Amino acid sequence: MTWEPELEELQRRAALAQRMGGEERVARQHATGRGTVRERIEQLLDAGSWRETGGLAGVGSYGPDGALEDFLPANMVVGQGAVDGRRVVVEGDDFTVRGGAADAAIWQKMVWAERAAHDLRQPLVRLVDGTGGGGSVKTLETMGFAYVPPLPGFDLVIDNLSRVPVVAAALGPCAGLGAARVVLSHFSVIVRDTAQLFVAGPPVVAWAMGETPDKEQLGGARAQTRAGAVDNEAADEQDALAQLKRFLSYLPGSVWEAPPVTACTDPADRREDELLGIVPRDDRKTYKMRRVVELVFDRGSVFELGRRFGRPLITALARLDGRPAGVLASDPEHYGGGLTAAAAEKLARFTDLCDQFRLPVVNLVDQPGFVVGTASERAGTMRSGARALAAVRQAETPWCSILVRKCYGIAGAGHGDGARLNLRYAWPSGNWGSLPIAGGLEAAYRRELEAAEAASGPPARAALHAEIEGRLRAVTSPFRTAERFSIEHIIDPRDTRRLLCEWAEQAHRIVAQDVTSGDPIRRRGLRP
Repeated sequence: MTWEPELEELQRRAALAQRMGGEERVARQHATGRGTVRERIEQLLDAGSWRETGGLAGVGSYGPDGALEDFLPANMVVGQGAVDGRRVVVEGDDFTVRGGAADAAIWQKMVWAERAAHDLRQPLVRLVDGTGGGGSVKTLETMGFAYVPPLPGFDLVIDNLSRVPVVAAALGPCAGLGAARVVLSHFSVIVRDTAQLFVAGPPVVAWAMGETPDKEQLGGARAQTRAGAVDNEAADEQDALAQLKRFLSYLPGSVWEAPPVTACTDPADRREDELLGIVPRDDRKTYKMRRVVELVFDRGSVFELGRRFGRPLITALARLDGRPAGVLASDPEHYGGGLTAAAAEKLARFTDLCDQFRLPVVNLVDQPGFVVGTASERAGTMRSGARALAAVRQAETPWCSILVRKCYGIAGAGHGDGARLNLRYAWPSGNWGSLPIAGGLEAAYRRELEAAEAASGPPARAALHAEIEGRLRAVTSPFRTAERFSIEHIIDPRDTRRLLCEWAEQAHRIVAQDVTSGDPIRRRGLRP
């Protein structure tokens, strides 16, 4: 007597589960340009590493004799695998079964994935292709009652953000709970044209708001990356999965580990002559800050996050001699690099990410201050800016600022935490103060300028303005500041990479010590 019959039944049920929603629905999924959940998992993970959990969960159909006649699997697939040799937990929606609706997913599977990532201290990957938590209103007739909406496992969802890297890809229409699962992550990506993300889809919006947008207008990739709800856009599903893998490559497996260091063939002492002339002498002219980032960090290592949102601020992950780092950089091509409310929100979120996972931060500063004007005030820029400054102050990860050009006002003061060791280097192009000369001169010397114009006309005003500006620019020379030890270093821009690579080695040594002592989970105080 053996257990062969049961093993045969096991194999049969496993084969039925592999059908997902059936040939017709799989074909329909492919017709929309989207892969199935199992195809996506295969593309994401190292070959042969997938170990599914709960593959037999679903709804069985039984005959009069109690024998299984058919089986429809739950529309969430969960398990473990490896990405570039590192273990991860995966949860993926199966849109071929009830459109990925959560009421067909067996919610315990999602909770299992969150719990596994939490307890095993492994990164969590969410492949989202589904709708809200309650599914269709047809469920009311099936259940026979209406429930008060729960959020099972939500404590784990929130706790995981402080423990392990969480990444998510929007791979189809994601509404309600599906959309929440995308944005409750450290990094999210959405596929152009075939994926959308919204609180509720067009039919609900039409009923509730009287609007008639299509899916792309309401929640397409361009709309959501501009709004900052999703970080990056992907050209297709393969690109989306590649971006998830690339993001994870910079981060540790959990806060109990140090960020992974990789081999590097790019010389740490590489000097780029292009940096000598990249910043114009006329501070009203712009330049390509992304080019500065490319020249300073390891070649090919820069991975930008959230390019369409908060555009005066560039945020990226990169490496210095193989050591991961977070990159903040002002973009003078948008509001001169000034901090908008959106850029401040972006700054706070990215700073928290780097601090949570001990990624040392490099800040390339060209900050004229908070963006001013009525639109800025309506956006609540000061409140958002204050929150960003608090995030920088609360960060404990190693930090180094390169003052490339402007550093003005409160926003400029927030380039780093002045209460810590000032690790900052200025280029000769650096200039700073409480206000830029152009705007501050008009306010401070208004009476003298008006008197000159009243006495001798506009040419006299212009001449006096030029004279005063010349005097002020002499006083604001970075060398005057260095004399008072208000800036510690003025450097040749070509030495920036070498200095940062040396700093990164020290920073990662501190990080390695930090993760092995005490409680590694960051707990921050209240922010404005």
